[in-house]
Amino acid sequence: MIAILEIQDLHVSYRSSGGGLCPALTSVSFGLMPGEIMGVLGESGSGKSTLAGSLVRLLPANARITRGAVQFEGTDLLRANADELRQIRGRRISLIFQEPSLALHPTMRVGEQVRQVLAAHDSLGKGALNEQTRQVFDQVFPEEPDRISHSYPHQLSGGQRQRVLIAQAIACGPSVVIADEPTASLDPTTQMEILGVFRNLREKLGLAMIFITHNPALLCGFADRVLVLYAGKVAECGSAETVLASPRHPYTKALFHSIPTVFDRPGNTRKTKLPAILGDSARSLPIRGCPFEPRCTEKMDICKEREPAAVNLSASHTVSCFKYES
Repeated sequence: MIAILEIQDLHVSYRSSGGGLCPALTSVSFGLMPGEIMGVLGESGSGKSTLAGSLVRLLPANARITRGAVQFEGTDLLRANADELRQIRGRRISLIFQEPSLALHPTMRVGEQVRQVLAAHDSLGKGALNEQTRQVFDQVFPEEPDRISHSYPHQLSGGQRQRVLIAQAIACGPSVVIADEPTASLDPTTQMEILGVFRNLREKLGLAMIFITHNPALLCGFADRVLVLYAGKVAECGSAETVLASPRHPYTKALFHSIPTVFDRPGNTRKTKLPAILGDSARSLPIRGCPFEPRCTEKMDICKEREPAAVNLSASHTVSCFKYES
């Protein structure tokens, strides 16, 4: 099977106020297969949102894509002109932002906001636009599509607003959806509901998806593969079953250990200290060596000397760590 989206050696930097370039992504490569859900996992500042914006070239003005290629249906998106990008963004590849209260217009009914997405990409009459909008809301809000469509964002819950963003993303029938932390501001129950919406849409529409999160627990039973980012570099990548059940990189292990656990016995109120990854990824990057070395509990002398190369643990599982170099 051929990848529907192929990211090759992607490098992205941000220009500082002093004029220097600060790397945000370095040598990121992976492929997304048709109908696959790729989970991208990492802390805040690891480069997840920069990756999402890079794939459709929606980055801040001070961002620079310095190297790489993003191949989609025979087009390198990093070298596509403005007209080519307009034909792809929203129609073939959609991006779901992480904060619906900011992404939605506060004084416009949400049905009209979805309708405008359709109108921007298709020259349809009013009747056809209204019918397509209704069909989109039927898919995302099967219980009460009309009420939601005629509501303003402030009249909806956080989960409902997030579903409206999903409706905008799928309106034109894309083949790839990039979801940038779509459950970050939601409670655990609503998070599971949103994951269920994504599952149903993949089954019905055959969507391929890049699902970005800082919570590895959300990817269990949902993602097909997991890519772990640290300091803009791929620390580990493999099938979700392998990475989530048996993480190999010290950073991936530390992320899992940082997840709060729920006590089995009701009424147990004992207090335990939640494990945390010591240090700050934004301030502890070494000049040379492994970027995770200052915070790693399994570091060795060689970790300070040079960066580890990606090691193939199996045909589908790679990890960048000296522990596994032969």
